Amino acid sequence: MAAVVGSQDLRTPAVVALQTLAVAACYYGSAQLGLLRELVVEGAVVTPIWPPTGVSVACLLLFGLRCWPGIALGAFLVILSLTTLTPSALAVLAGNTAAPVVGYLLLRRAGFRTDLARLRDGLALVFLGAFTAMLISSTTGAGILIATDRIEWPGFWAVWLAWWVGDAMGVLIVTPVLLLLSRVRLPLPMSRWKEAAGLAVIACCLVPLAAHSSVSLLFLVYPLLIWAALRFQLAGSLTCALFASVMTTVAATDRVGPFERLSRIEVMMKLQAFNGAMALTALILSAVITEQIYTRRSVERACQELVEVLEHLTAGEADGRAPVEDGGLGRRREE
Repeated sequence: MAAVVGSQDLRTPAVVALQTLAVAACYYGSAQLGLLRELVVEGAVVTPIWPPTGVSVACLLLFGLRCWPGIALGAFLVILSLTTLTPSALAVLAGNTAAPVVGYLLLRRAGFRTDLARLRDGLALVFLGAFTAMLISSTTGAGILIATDRIEWPGFWAVWLAWWVGDAMGVLIVTPVLLLLSRVRLPLPMSRWKEAAGLAVIACCLVPLAAHSSVSLLFLVYPLLIWAALRFQLAGSLTCALFASVMTTVAATDRVGPFERLSRIEVMMKLQAFNGAMALTALILSAVITEQIYTRRSVERACQELVEVLEHLTAGEADGRAPVEDGGLGRRREE
């Protein structure tokens, strides 16, 4: 027993180190993906969607608070790839690390469940994990830009809003997908695969058309989200929302389609309004449908158990009456 405990103690630091490196690598890789598409707001470069915030919140929810050094290390590597290490960069690093940690603590305090099977879980992720916690990173980042004279005071709120929405969109779009992937078990169920394939084909044709058409057709995405949520719950709606968000972000940063004749501020506002509304629709609608399905299954199980209990009681009463009647007939025969 002593040898087993000793080997576990020796193995724990190695596991923690590997987990930290894995979280840092995921953070850094997702940051490089986010930096592929940028918007300039009041002279500051921001990303419409910042995936590292979603990766950070998902890792904290899955592995616990012990993975925060990986988040800090990933943010440190991202900053080093963009600029030199200065006190202002360290302040941004602290804000980007603190925001997902605070979001995780708020979600844990609210009793958040990673299966997103309840409406309260979806609302908690939206209002606590995304909207509230990301105020820390956006306020820190925009404040540092003001303190270092990189932007002027009139542009503070535009930069702050763009930073905050980008971080929040990372949580709303990326975190649910990662939580869903963590629960996938092989082999995958093949029920309704024809319908799923049809939905995927229609989405791959319709979403790029809506995102790149000069006529404003982005509203066509919402029927797909509703179809995916009704038939495939979280797996369908979140995947559809992620694909639509990526396609729309590409069109916005290329200034094509419905974003062609807009100013930079208008592009940012229209893109973030669409991404936010779409993410909220997909997450909350799927949570409501999933909760209703689980409630119906619980009621069906309770009814089935009640039927079994009644059948058992009925059978017991029948077995209890039979010997009495036979005994009575026997006594009568003897008389």
